[in-house]
Amino acid sequence: MAKELLKGNIAFAEAAIRAGCEAYFGYPITPQTEALEHMSKRMPELGRVFLQAESEVAAINMVYGAASAGVRVMTSSSSPGVSLMMEGLSYIVGSEVPVVLVDIMRGGPGLGNIAPSQGDYNQIVKGGGHGDYRPIVLAPATVQELIDLTVEAFDLAEKYRYIVVVLADGSMGQIMEPAELPPMKPVRKPEERPAWALTGAKGRDPNVITSIYIDPAVEEEFNLKLKAKQERIEANEVRYKEIALEEAEIAIVAFGTAGRVAQSAVKAAREEGIRVGLLRPISLYPYPYHRVRELASKVKAMLVVEMNGGQMVEDVRLAVEGRVPVHFYGRMGGVVPLPEEVLDEIRKVHSGLAVPA
Repeated sequence: MAKELLKGNIAFAEAAIRAGCEAYFGYPITPQTEALEHMSKRMPELGRVFLQAESEVAAINMVYGAASAGVRVMTSSSSPGVSLMMEGLSYIVGSEVPVVLVDIMRGGPGLGNIAPSQGDYNQIVKGGGHGDYRPIVLAPATVQELIDLTVEAFDLAEKYRYIVVVLADGSMGQIMEPAELPPMKPVRKPEERPAWALTGAKGRDPNVITSIYIDPAVEEEFNLKLKAKQERIEANEVRYKEIALEEAEIAIVAFGTAGRVAQSAVKAAREEGIRVGLLRPISLYPYPYHRVRELASKVKAMLVVEMNGGQMVEDVRLAVEGRVPVHFYGRMGGVVPLPEEVLDEIRKVHSGLAVPA
């Protein structure tokens, strides 16, 4: 198929449709409202379900109900809207039903603004609701990755009966780039829905989907089951991209839009003779701890670049375990760092390498 010029929000919405999404429930919030608008037109055209709920709280619980029926379902929102969904997300994980959420992050805290940010890292990657769990989190840096990871999110959600979050930001939602959409996948027939789904007990014992385990020992047993699931995810679903890390003295770690900005800075620094490379995590959970740890034994310093006050940097420091200095550069409140700013930080780190300890 040929590439076409696509806005990020439209791209992930159409990718979900082509991945066989049967139902979408959501509520408008900038900077991802175009996705809801696209779904409002396309889903009814295809005979599928679209509903604009009265709130994000209502939307996520509608998603929960559809997922329990074995329907391929999703929602999308932005930072304060996702905050309202947290209880529902926890119920979804506690009930082991597959759901896809796309979070197009904006500035905060509070109502904040509509500018791009990465301030949801802790909210999403470290849990996304109460209880002992962490959702699968995928972070695209291009419109093409946003498309591909949205499609993959549905497969991962069903593979693990889990929630998968595609974590992007307002820049990714609004940017327009040439990208290729996947072919249309047929919607699953009702009789082909999974055996655990609530499709009606006809000649079989009823299915029960619940997140209520009153006995603490039974709740612990379920949590141990979730932990084992997460260990399988950590063993099999780590994703990242490397750029110019061969013989690098400095490794930049950045995800999403910040990783894209850092890539331009790496190119400029290399032209100045600075041996710097980039590790861009694509899976924020499971996080590429092993690869970061390996890099810490090869480079002399690391620089973490984020569009927040320093959230992923904690995971980098956890992986590095003090082997090398970990520096941080971030912009907050919806400000996107410029490549020149990151280049200046690279120069500072590089100049520090020549200073005796």
